[in-house]
This record gives sequence, structure tokens and C-alpha cells, in this order.
Amino acid sequence: MSNAKFSLPDPINEPILNYRAGSQEKIELKATLEKMSSEIIEIPLIIGGKEVKTNDMGTIVIPHDHNHVLAKFHKAGPKEIEMAVEASQKAWKSWTNLSWWNRASIFKKMAELLSGPWRATLNAATMLNQSKNAFQAEIDAACELIDFWNFNVKYMEEIYEQQPYSPKGMWNRLEQRGLEGFIFAVTPFNFTSIAGNLPTAPAMMGNTVLWKPASSAVFSAYYLMKLFKEAGLPAGVINFIPGSGSKVGPQVLQNPLLAGIHFTGSTPVFQNMWKTVGENIANYKSYPRIVGETGGKDFIFIHKSANPEEIVPAIIRGAYEYQGQKCSAASRAYIPTNLWDEIKEKLIASIKTIKMGDVKDFTNFMNAVIDKPAFKNITSYIDYAKNSSDAEIISGGNYDDSKGYFIEPTVIVTTDPHFKTMEEEIFGPVITLFVYDENKYEETLKLCDSTSPYALTGCVFAKDRYAVEKAIIGLQHAAGNFYINDKPTAAVVGQQPFGGSRASGTNDKAGSMINLLRWVSPRTLKETFCPPKDYRYPFLEEK
Repeated sequence: MSNAKFSLPDPINEPILNYRAGSQEKIELKATLEKMSSEIIEIPLIIGGKEVKTNDMGTIVIPHDHNHVLAKFHKAGPKEIEMAVEASQKAWKSWTNLSWWNRASIFKKMAELLSGPWRATLNAATMLNQSKNAFQAEIDAACELIDFWNFNVKYMEEIYEQQPYSPKGMWNRLEQRGLEGFIFAVTPFNFTSIAGNLPTAPAMMGNTVLWKPASSAVFSAYYLMKLFKEAGLPAGVINFIPGSGSKVGPQVLQNPLLAGIHFTGSTPVFQNMWKTVGENIANYKSYPRIVGETGGKDFIFIHKSANPEEIVPAIIRGAYEYQGQKCSAASRAYIPTNLWDEIKEKLIASIKTIKMGDVKDFTNFMNAVIDKPAFKNITSYIDYAKNSSDAEIISGGNYDDSKGYFIEPTVIVTTDPHFKTMEEEIFGPVITLFVYDENKYEETLKLCDSTSPYALTGCVFAKDRYAVEKAIIGLQHAAGNFYINDKPTAAVVGQQPFGGSRASGTNDKAGSMINLLRWVSPRTLKETFCPPKDYRYPFLEEK
């Protein structure tokens, strides 16, 4: 082992490419989209670095053209899950004892590969598989994931550098060990960056991982696995086991070697996983770490002093970017009576300019929702509002799944602050507005805080600084990421560590040192230079 003290360069956020007409990045991305959409690939499991085929197959289609098949993928069963556990443990000892700077080097290389030669591949895979436009794919599959890898390794270095005080005569040391067993990473469809971060954050801290991606996002996840391999990640460190959550999850969660769960997804699924861990707690080798980011019912709160021209872009970008399929997406808004007429007029006019369609058409702001179940769930809320006397749809409300799963950007206005679409997570391009008495700001802040079981993101718009301060205090526990005069989405690694509390998760802040600390177990070492040679203490002397 080297006797040098290494230090990683300070990370900077990855610049976002613009994909302007005629730019090299746009030409390359369009060519990659054409190539990927012209073929059907077969995706295996990857266990211990080897491809495994089960012939229990799933199909991946393009959401905005659901008759277009992108890939077929093999699903993991009981035999393959056991193989993955064995492979993770075979790799664990060598990996967890590898020097931190050699581990860091692999993830730095991942970031560099994604920044350059792999950028178009991951962006195109995300656009086709998850129906994201070029900008949404760029900030997700490229920039955020690059940032996760570059910033996380620096946080890792800082964690290892933290050492206790040592008085004269001794040397106290602290080391951070990888957890014994394996980490179960369960990732969602909506962010390729989350799919890449959830297995790699524990891995860089010396853990081995079983990774189950969302079945609707296996295509982009598979290309991540290929990228991991090219970067030199050793076999067995991350084992790729796509499949049905109801079949994979229970078997993995009951394994005595489960050391942790890194999860992003729905609140009910996470609560059920926690319950399963509790029921099996006496069977584990150690107490599993449970880290989860779940749902949200994110809000925009507008004070009477706000500028209406700033509100409309915040609502549209906050509620409709990536079709509202972000856990941070704006889903409810509180608008004061004095600004309502102006905001309503500008909002309806602006929404009329939104184009929706295929991701290959770069003039489309919106695309399709992920799949049939999501389409049915989202449209059920729209239909509920259409049939309610307490609500009115003032924009959108139409939908069509004949070719792709398309839902118009929809605005519901309700007279009931506890209307169903004000309280329940929808995860689609639907926002509900409640118009409140401009003179009841503080009372409505309390209403906002108590309306939803979630506490992920939220924002306040106000010119009045006293009003801002009241919102910061009054909504202290209503959001883990709170924005002032900005929409409640688009947290950036290294700038706004992301996560919420209440029913929104454990708030372990992805993209920060806080998250990485969950994947290590500290050990204290005390070395005494001149140990005592007699057991007797001075207090024993009487004379």
C-alpha cells in the first residue's frame, strides 16, 4: 500500500449542453437515437460479472410509441438471487479492503466516460426508455450522475479524514468500514441518475450490491452496467437483477446477509420493505441500514407581494417538466386572491403554447408518461375532478393512449383545500390550485403544512421579506428542500442535497456526506504508548 496521502481534486458541477441546432452534441444524440430505436436488444442479468439468462422475459417499449419494442430482458428468479448474493460475498472482502483512492479512481473514470464518449448513449437510452426530452435527459442521465460520482468520492475522502482528538500519551484513530453483507439497491424509472447513484454510493464506501432496477427502466439501467464494466468496476461488486419486485424483494429482504437498503420509489412499497425488515430483524447478521426517498405532494406558495410573471414559469416548469413524473414536481399551489385573475390568464395562455409528442422532435416540451398503469392512475384523478362540484379544470384535462401514453398539462382549481388532488400524490402532469384570501397568509401557511403526509419539496414566492421569513418558519417541517422565489424542483448535487421527511423518506440527502455515512460502520482504535505497569490508582493510597 502506498505511503502517500492522496487528495482528490475539488469537484465542479458538470456543464449542461444546450443541444442547439447544428451543434455537435445534437447531431451525435440524434444519430444515437436513430440507431437505438432501430434495433431490439436482449438484456441479461449480470451476476459476478457474467451474463445470466433465465428465459423468463419482460418487454421494454417506448412510452410515446408503445407498439415500438426497444428490448427484451431476462427476469431474476430465486436461483439467480442466491447466485447474486454469493457473488456479492465473493467480491466483498477484496473490494472492501481495496484502498479508498483506488475505489475512487473507478468512479472518477465513470464520470469521465459519461461526460464524454458515453454521454449520447445514456441520454438516448433515457429518452427512448423513459420518454424524456433532450434537456431532461441531459440534466439527469448525464449531468446529475456525473456530479454524483465526482462529488461523492470527495465526500468519501472527507469522511475518512475525520479523526478524533488524541491527548498526550495516546493516539486515537477512526476508520470507516464497509458493512458486512450486501446492500439491496432498488431504483425508480424516472431518473437514470438515481438508478446510477443508489447502487454506486454504497459501493464506493466498500460495499457490494444487489441492484434491482424498475422494470420500466431496465434499458437505460443496462447501459449503466456496461459503463460500470468499462470503468473497471470489479465483477460482483454490483450485481444486476431486474425482475418483478414482488418476486425479487421478499427473498432478498429475508436473507441474513442483508446489510442495507437504498431505495427510491413509492411510500407503500418502502413501508412494506421496512415492515419486512422488522419482522426478520432477529435473523440478520447486523441491523440493516434503511435509506429511502419516497413520495411527495410538493407545493408552490404565493404571497400577495409576489410577481405574477415569475409564478407562471415556476408552475409550468415545476409541474410539467418530465410530465410531472418527479418526486419533487409541483402538485399543489396556494394563490392569493389579489393575484389570481392575472396568474390565471397568463397561465392558461402559456400552457396553450406547450407542445407534446415524440422525444425525437426536439421542439416538444412534454412527452409521454411511463406506462399504462401510470396513465390510468393519473387520468383517474382528472376524471375525478371533472365529476366533482368542488373543482374545475381550467386548462388541459384531455388524454390519449392510442399511440403513446399522452396526458395534457392539466390545471385543476378547487374551492376545497382538502380536495383529493390537493392531498394525494398523482405523479403526473396535473397541478391543483387553491385560491386563498390574500389577508389570511399565516392561516393558509398552517393549512399547507397540515394538508399532506409528505414533506419533500416546496417553495414560496414573495417580495415581502417578512412574508418569506414567516414561510420559512411556518413550513419548517413541510419540505426537506425549500426554495425561495424558485420552483420546487431541480436540486443540484453539491448545492442542494436532496431528500424529505414525514412520509417522503428518511431524509438522508442524496448527493451529500450524510448519505454516504449510512453505508459505513466506524471502528475506533486507541493506541497507548506507555501502558501502566500497576493496576493501583492513586485514590487507593491513604497515606
